[in-house]
Amino acid sequence: MPTKFKPDSFEYIGLRGNKKQVIVKNYITAVSKAELIDAVNNSNTKPKQKQKCLNELSRRGVKLVWESV
Repeated sequence: MPTKFKPDSFEYIGLRGNKKQVIVKNYITAVSKAELIDAVNNSNTKPKQKQKCLNELSRRGVKLVWESV
């Protein structure tokens, strides 16, 4: 099964009586590079999620340069 970036969510399409509930799958392959890099740099991101993002960036061929502050 593909890696998830966020849990699945629901989106509601339509108005009042004609609403339809649609599942939105949040796979990591559909996330932009900028959003993945922001997740890696965010201090609130859990280590497991950071590793998922790093694996996806390396799969895409992005070279990361780590700088010590």
